[in-house]
Amino acid sequence: MKASQFLFVKNAFYLSKTQHRQRSGLTGIKLAYILVGMSPPLHHRQTTSADDTRLSLLEAAYDEIHHYGFQAASLNAILQRTGVTKGALYHHFSSKLQLGYAVLDEAITHKLESMWFEPMQRPGDAVDILIDTIRQAGEYFGSEEIALGCPLNNLAQEMSPIDDGFRQRIDVLYQRWQQNIINLLTRGQHENCISKTINVTDTALFILASLEGCMSMAKNAQSHDVLMSCGEGLLHYLESLRASPDK
Repeated sequence: MKASQFLFVKNAFYLSKTQHRQRSGLTGIKLAYILVGMSPPLHHRQTTSADDTRLSLLEAAYDEIHHYGFQAASLNAILQRTGVTKGALYHHFSSKLQLGYAVLDEAITHKLESMWFEPMQRPGDAVDILIDTIRQAGEYFGSEEIALGCPLNNLAQEMSPIDDGFRQRIDVLYQRWQQNIINLLTRGQHENCISKTINVTDTALFILASLEGCMSMAKNAQSHDVLMSCGEGLLHYLESLRASPDK
């Protein structure tokens, strides 16, 4: 891969690979979860046996929802994959809806923090940090992730119109994402590396919408080229945010 090529990731989430169940005659799919970035998968943390069971259910539920959406996600498939009993599942999550909420509150939140929020808090040139964060995320992106799309955006499209619990949780994550970009842009203005003429709130929202839009268009087109082309346009825009040398 050439260094100049742009790849960015959305919302998919783990470094580890897992086997997905067989469905409709398909063999198991190895899914490279990537939004977690450099952080360890959830099941690698120090846990108790009960914690391990809960985390195993969360990981399997994330995978199932990412592949098929929340409404079509199968609890039986999640149980078969994890080897957990239905009673144990309902011990940790009182319903399928609560399991879906936990995927957002814990799994997806953790992955966003690892791949996007934490890297944007590093010291250094604000524009360089934004560009590096996008490019580093993109190094883990592949055809499987293009096919599945951004998990957060997928849920926003599917569930926000019909369930307020999903809508509120998704809105919180988008607001956190935008706020992290705002904080970075504001810091860049104070450090004279980003133009003081830009409105950081509007600019942060535009950057976030561009990231999600690029991913959605690539998913619809099932095209890696669309992703790179859209991403290059975003990187050029980020370069335009730099303060003039004489400012």
